[in-house]
Parts: sequence; C-alpha cells; structure tokens
Amino acid sequence: MRLRALLPTLFLTVLAAGLLRVSLSTAEARPGATQAKAPTAAQEAQQPLRVQVELVNLFATVRDGHKRLIAGLTKDDFRIFEDGIEQKVAFFSHETSQPITLGLLIDTSGSEMRMLPAEQEAASRFLAQVLRKSDLAMVMSFDLDVDLLSDFTADRAQLDRAIQRARINAPSTPSIVRGPLPTRGPKGTNFYDAVYLACREKLASEAGRKALVILTDAVDNGSKVKFEEALEVAQRSDTVAHLLLVYDPAYGANEFVAKKLAEETGGRMIAVRSEKKLQEAFDQISEELRSQYTLGYYPSNLARDGRFRKVKIETTRGDLHVLARRGYYAPKN
Repeated sequence: MRLRALLPTLFLTVLAAGLLRVSLSTAEARPGATQAKAPTAAQEAQQPLRVQVELVNLFATVRDGHKRLIAGLTKDDFRIFEDGIEQKVAFFSHETSQPITLGLLIDTSGSEMRMLPAEQEAASRFLAQVLRKSDLAMVMSFDLDVDLLSDFTADRAQLDRAIQRARINAPSTPSIVRGPLPTRGPKGTNFYDAVYLACREKLASEAGRKALVILTDAVDNGSKVKFEEALEVAQRSDTVAHLLLVYDPAYGANEFVAKKLAEETGGRMIAVRSEKKLQEAFDQISEELRSQYTLGYYPSNLARDGRFRKVKIETTRGDLHVLARRGYYAPKN
C-alpha cells in the first residue's frame, strides 16, 4: 500500500496498554525524563474503560429538487443515523482538493462493441478533467476475463494508453478478439468478478476517498462470485461505485443490479443510450467527485460483531437530497 496524504479518517485503535507502552518508551528515550509510574488499583478503578472504536467515514453529495449541487453547508446542517439511532458528527469537511483513488472499469463484452470507441474517448476526457496531481487511477477491462490494463498511477499518458488497449473479446466477434477464447467452461461477462477484484485486491488497501466508475450494461453471465459478494466487498472497502449504464437496445441491460450497486455504495447510476449522453454522464460524475462533503462519526454501538449496519444521512433542510452509502460492516474480533 502506498503512503499518501491521508484524510483525518484514521482508525482510533489504540488500547490503554498500548498508550502506556508508548508513554514508557518515550520517557526512556529522553535523557532525564521521568519514568511513568504504574497506576494503583484505586486509580485504575477510577479511570474510564478504553475500548476500540473506529471512525465511520461517509462521503455525501447534496442536491436540491432541481438536481443542482449544493455547496456551503456546515456540520450543523447534517444529521447521521445508524440503525435508526442518531449519531454525533465527529468530523466534517468540504474540501474539494482531497485526493481520490479511482478505478475505471470498462465492459468489453460483445454487447458493448458499438459503443466502445465512444466509451474510450469519453473516459480519456473524464480522467483529464477529474484527476489532479495528488490523485491515482487504474484501468481494468472485463469480458470473459478481468484484465488490469494499468495499475494505480498519476501518469495520464499511461492511463490513456491503457484505455485504448481495451478490446472487445467475445465469441460473437472473432475478427477483433485479442487472445485465445476458452474452449470449456462458462462464457460471458464477468461483471461481478471485476467489481469484486477491483475492490478487494486493489482498493481495499487504499486510504481516503475511493471510487469506481464502471461502463457496462450490468449484465453478468459468467462470474464466479455472486452479486451480493461483489456488493459486500465494495461496502467493506468503503468504495463508492458510479455506474454508467451503457447498452445497445438489441442486448438490453440489468438496470436493477446497476442501480442497487450504485445506491448501496453512495454512487450514481446513469443510463446512457447515445454518445452525447455518455459525455454528459461523465461530466455529472466528475462534478460529484469534486463536490462531496466528508462526515465521520464514532458509532454508539460498540459491539464488534461484524454485522451490517444501516446508515442514513439527512439535512436539516427538507428540500435537499443526500447521496451517500447506505451502511457499513462493523469490525469483528
């Protein structure tokens, strides 16, 4: 994992014994420093019990009834609920320059053959528009397999070359196939596998804001993992998934899956049926990635049971709509 400028979203995972060890080692290292004395039994009884509590981070986009982005809100304008119980906002920021770690996933199955050139052009413009010096991005394609075309980098030229290397790979288009096709086993679009691998193997170890932008018809007929598994690993890695539902009417699309993956992780699903709409969709995603509020809270539920907890963010203004992930998995001992 690369070290980057971390947001104030680090976990508070230091136990009382750990604090004591740090205090003692610091005192020993300083000449003439006074050694810390172990507390007496009476003193220990008076000290509050320290527990492991992790900060839950939420990235929220706020729009009004006309779908216009709302800036200028403060900490007091938000309310957070976990499983219906209101939580105290411990951290708040609206810094548009916070680093982003971005994954671009391109569906290269046969159903995307007509739209792929437009997708590549729009994707390159999108990265040029959204990426800043402190940001990193990777590019993956998926069809019969999941291929990493470029690992995380800030090099725009490398990312552009990776996007242009994406090729349709499906039995129905043998003339433009790159690489051998499997002769046995399932043939199809490994959409769920791509989301699972991108989040678990790449984004899970990254810090700060993380997002996937996926160009696909959301139809899967070859993955080894189920949709629920892909969704869970996206939630566990704190990744926001934006779905650009690009599809040919002759093939159709799975709008239900695309919408659920986006909404559960705090992203947006935009249906795209033309090249013009494709660029407009990328513009919307770019705008949202640079207009997010960051909120954090320490959950009042201290149980480390590994269960999924529902989260809801509201504003004190009833005319505003908040887009944020709908829950997280609690840590487990």
